Amino acid sequence: MPTLRQIRLCWKPLAFTAALLPLLGLLAGAAGFGGARLGPNPVETIQDTSGLWALRLLLVTLCVTPLRWATGQAWPLQFRRMLGLFAFAYAALHFANYLLLDRALDAGEITGDLTRRPYIIIGFVALLLLAALAATSTAGWRRRLGQRWQALHQAIYPAGLLACWHFWWQVKKDHTAPLWYCVILLALLGLRAWRARWQPPPG
Repeated sequence: MPTLRQIRLCWKPLAFTAALLPLLGLLAGAAGFGGARLGPNPVETIQDTSGLWALRLLLVTLCVTPLRWATGQAWPLQFRRMLGLFAFAYAALHFANYLLLDRALDAGEITGDLTRRPYIIIGFVALLLLAALAATSTAGWRRRLGQRWQALHQAIYPAGLLACWHFWWQVKKDHTAPLWYCVILLALLGLRAWRARWQPPPG
């Protein structure tokens, strides 16, 4: 079992760097650093990459609690807040790219999209839920909210469902990739439901 010192000095920096790599890859591609490129449609590349990593990191965040159950140790919880904040950061980048680069803040285009592409609304609701979780993720907010903090942070579950729905709905042909994300999410939620039914955790 890693000690708190090892987590703080070694494992957390490594996890932080790993979560940052997709963003660094996008920045390198945008700058043409080392010959990196974002492809023929850079805006679409940023949109797809940021959205996928937001969903991936959201699922990784949801893996923390089952990992704690499996190991019987509390150390995995040391990574949960950081991973959740990275998931929100990539989701925010995903939305900002849509608003600023894809639609250039054109109100008419955005309004039309909301009518023609309702999956955007679903994604935006998921982003709002993640924003609320990110804003209240500090120890100070946990103390202020008390028992309400735990109830609020269960919003990660509908956020995950909405994010998977957003991904599924926007894919027009091959749903293999979104299907796998949905299966993983449902497995994580099913594991929680099973434990709550048969092995309720203390507290």
